[in-house]
Parts: sequence; structure tokens; C-alpha cells
Amino acid sequence: MGGVTSPSTPPLLQVTGLHVASAEGGDEILRGVDLTVGAGEVHALMGPNGSGKSTLANALLGSPEYTVTAGTVSYRGDDVTDWGPDDRARAGMFLAFQYPQAIQGVSVLNFLRQALSARKGIDLSMLELRLSIMEWMERLDMDPSFADRYLNEGFSGGEKKRNEILQMAILEPELAVLDETDSGLDIDALRVVAKGVREVREDRTELGILVITHYQRLLEEIEPDRVHLIVDGKIVRSGEAALAKELEASGYIEYAAVES
Repeated sequence: MGGVTSPSTPPLLQVTGLHVASAEGGDEILRGVDLTVGAGEVHALMGPNGSGKSTLANALLGSPEYTVTAGTVSYRGDDVTDWGPDDRARAGMFLAFQYPQAIQGVSVLNFLRQALSARKGIDLSMLELRLSIMEWMERLDMDPSFADRYLNEGFSGGEKKRNEILQMAILEPELAVLDETDSGLDIDALRVVAKGVREVREDRTELGILVITHYQRLLEEIEPDRVHLIVDGKIVRSGEAALAKELEASGYIEYAAVES
């Protein structure tokens, strides 16, 4: 379901020569990443532990834990390199966290109402929002009572990940970065989450997605248009969906050896 970008239309996401270090200092984690994602496309980013996958995800959304030392991040033609995370989220960029945090005292419903108000500048009634949430909770196989529970408080790993996809569905971003959404999920929970992603894409065909994962199994459920391999802070190879199967079979050792 890859999108088509005309020559006059800028890519949804364009990362150019991106170098990123921890805000606390130290060596660079990303060392010159180039990546382009078009509207309606699914791109997968794979690589070994410590290669910079989650750093890229957080840097794309402007996490204050990281500092861009060189390069740019452009979104829909705008240079957002210096934008804060709130501004990026309002513009339609979304990050599903690898480890979603619990927020005591804030219900899922209230969290989504505030986030949607900030995202779209509209104030939905609680009834309208609840109806929309209930529909998506059913599609994501979530207990409807979770709408009134504190955000991620007491949620299982699978419920937390489904809640991230619920947020993606309700907030209607233009670009979604899924940071190891399959981490800690059994095969049944993974299929439910993947089904939710597919249904969001069916509703929003222009949604661009960057899926960050270690494993092929998620990509069997959400087939990517392009696969990228990141090793030691650089994308060292890109290819079609078959590249993910090749990496699953052969591992990353030969690439790590080349980069070391």
C-alpha cells in the first residue's frame, strides 16, 4: 500500500545526515542517518541491540534526552529539527513507546481527550470521544472498562501496546513511529496489535509508518514497503520486504563485523 509522492510534493518524513548524541554528552549514537518515508508507506527499521533504533525513534519526536549534533529532520517539507515534542505531536507525528509509562490519576479517556484537543484544536464532548474509543477498543480486543482506568496502571504488556495503537487511532497522526511494539508480546497479542495497525491504515490510507523491530514475525503481519538495517548508528542496507526474512535467517553478525 505504498504511497505515491509527486515531484512537487515533499516527502512525509525526510531524515538527512542525522547525528544524535545523548543530552548528557558522550559519543554520538546516530552517525549520519538518511531515511525517507512517503505518505501511505510502511518502512521497517531492523538492527541489533545498541544499534540506535530507539534513539532514532525518540530523536524523530524531539525527545529532550537526545541532542541533534548534525543533520536535519523534515516533516511534510518543514524542518522540525528544533521543534519540541509537543509541536511535533500537534503537527501529526506520533510515537508508540517501547515501554509505555503508567500515569496515575489520569484516565485513558481524559488523557485522550486532552491529547486530541491539543492535536486538533477541538474539544470533543466526553460522549463523542467515549463512543469513538469504545469502537476502537472493540477492534483492539480491549476491555471497555479500561477507558476509565488510569493510563496503563495495572495494564499487562499486551494491553499497554494495544493502548498505544488506540491512541494512534484516536489522534489520527500523519506519521506513526512504532518503537518495538512487538516487544514482550506473545503471538496472539502481537496479531491483535498488528490487526489494529492494519485497520488504522485502512481508515487512513495516507498514514506513513516507521516500524522498529528486531524480528520478522511482526513484519509478517504488517508487510513493509521498505526494510532498512541500522548498525552502529548508520543505515547500512535497505531493500524490499524480503530483506527482513534474510536478516531473520542470517542475523546481523556479518554487518556488525563490517562496521566494527
